[in-house]
Amino acid sequence: MIPKETVDLILDTARIEEVIGDFVTLKRRGSSYVACCPFHNEKTPSFHVTPSKGIYKCFGCGKAGSAVGFVMEYEHMTYPEALRYLARKYNIEVKEEEESAEQIAARQRSESLMAVSEFAGKFFQEQLETEEGHAIGYQYFRSRGLLPETIRKYGLGWAPKSKSAFTQAAKAAGYKDEFLLETGLCAQWESDGTLHDRFYERVIFPVHSVSGRVIAFGGRTLLKEKSDKIAKYVNSKESEIYVKSRSLYGIYFAKSEISKQDKCYLMEGYLDVLSMHQAGILNCVASSGTSLTEEQIRIIKRFTENITIVYDGDSAGLHAAIRAIGMILKEGMNPRVVFLPDGDDPDSYARKHTLEEIRVFIEEHEQDGIAFKTDLLLSEAGGDPLKKANLINEIADTVADIPDAIKRQVYVDTVARQFGIEADIIQERVRKTREQKHLAASKERAFSSAENKADAPENARSSDAESKPDRPTKLSGDRILEPSERELLGFILRHGCNPLQFETDSEFFDPEGNQTVAEFIDAALSADNIRFCNPAYDATYQAYFALYDQGMEQEEILRCLLNGENRAVAEVVASLSTDKYELTVHNFSDALTTTDSWLVNFVPRAILVYHDKRLSARQDAINRELKAGTTPEKTLELMNTLTRLIEMKKTINIKLGRLKK
Repeated sequence: MIPKETVDLILDTARIEEVIGDFVTLKRRGSSYVACCPFHNEKTPSFHVTPSKGIYKCFGCGKAGSAVGFVMEYEHMTYPEALRYLARKYNIEVKEEEESAEQIAARQRSESLMAVSEFAGKFFQEQLETEEGHAIGYQYFRSRGLLPETIRKYGLGWAPKSKSAFTQAAKAAGYKDEFLLETGLCAQWESDGTLHDRFYERVIFPVHSVSGRVIAFGGRTLLKEKSDKIAKYVNSKESEIYVKSRSLYGIYFAKSEISKQDKCYLMEGYLDVLSMHQAGILNCVASSGTSLTEEQIRIIKRFTENITIVYDGDSAGLHAAIRAIGMILKEGMNPRVVFLPDGDDPDSYARKHTLEEIRVFIEEHEQDGIAFKTDLLLSEAGGDPLKKANLINEIADTVADIPDAIKRQVYVDTVARQFGIEADIIQERVRKTREQKHLAASKERAFSSAENKADAPENARSSDAESKPDRPTKLSGDRILEPSERELLGFILRHGCNPLQFETDSEFFDPEGNQTVAEFIDAALSADNIRFCNPAYDATYQAYFALYDQGMEQEEILRCLLNGENRAVAEVVASLSTDKYELTVHNFSDALTTTDSWLVNFVPRAILVYHDKRLSARQDAINRELKAGTTPEKTLELMNTLTRLIEMKKTINIKLGRLKK
């Protein structure tokens, strides 16, 4: 763990224009800098760096943050990794805080496994340069169309025929048997327990972690004889550093392009990825010999929400794609599918076509995931009415897995049109499926909670129950409330510590002293136990007041939030603390009124608008409930509530000057 004093020194020393300037060509514009955004494709610069605030902001894609945030985003590093990167850049010595004996042992063990794995990676690469390796392994790679620079870049190698070459080299270098066995690079002979190589007489494909370290290997035999005793591929066993279900081949080399293109192509094998990368399609990865997992999808989600599945068009590929579509939808992502011409896989297709031809083919043949699944199952159902009904239910159940309500509704309408039936019928099936899944999940949580409570001491259970505060009110109308939440949070982040100096005849005048903007807004929300619907805004709000309550000044609060580990919070702070036309806006506002007068007028107004939006969201919810149908008693109750809401909205709109008394 990096001590706080060292973290502060790193953050104080790092100059944002110097840090970003290492990756992007910045051009000075007044007191700021501009560039074409490194996170999305653009021709006109919309990426702004403001040294005085230590902030970068792209007004095209919305990316924003501080120097440490840029390094995390661009290099896909963790917070500690980014801090160490900046420390190296500015020659700051990082002395980690003292760890416990257990922490030291765990870290050293993990590092030992990594060291063995990286030693193996270099060993296999070097073996490719030997007479044997060049004649067999290197020639194989070249026969598959891989160029020398591709072979070097991806660390491809050769495991020699000798079954002890690597073992002898590793032991000579001082690596312990336990780590050679744990990584699966070596195995033991049953006869005498001595070690031998797990990988021999195979070409080697190293698997890298997201941060670029070698964590595993895949070895392919080149023997042509068909034998049940010889597996085509041998893969590393799972270990502390390698879990197959959480690894993707090519992710380290693809992550920046995936983020930049906002799309990931998902393939099946090593050579599919290598050939596509070599052709210029850099944003592709492979699950490599394992069925796609939730963990692998979540890795991709760190860089994009758009996945295009590029599998073989045979029966196995089709059904693997259907399974993948459902899993991708459950994660709230957007699946698409493209199948290459018969007889081609991504490897062979990439070797036969130019970059432009590949791009054009994908663009012309990409299909929405649910539309593809519908077409495929519909063709299988033929004219059988019962099969068609089952198909519709299956598609509706797939739609039910989509977390986002708006996306679900769009798919409901699309599926209804495709089958020529009422959208309400699809919607009802989706609703029931979601209810059943929520109920099952609730029962599972309740069962798990009951088991945990049964295992806990009696006094611990009672104290937990007493310490939990009431859950705050949270409405479902996120999209209705988002602009108002953004405005209120903007006031807090820009002027939170400014006093609100109301006149004595104002209904907000406080004879005991002037409240700050932050205190005034917080009091207005706390009175109704309100929390922001937008998770990033709510996290920023809570983080701000945690620092505000410590007595920090505004600048210090913003600095802590910008340079903190929570990047979602940092991005919100950077976004709401930066104006694209800051000079113009400030000159204009200064010409109209003072900041104090402006705040006195617009902060209370922003709160009233927010409450008006909350009432509108509640009205919409009641109207939906009434439309869905309910009991007469419940209908009367809802109508009475609706009447009260209308009266409250009227009062607010009179105060806002939208209505006359």
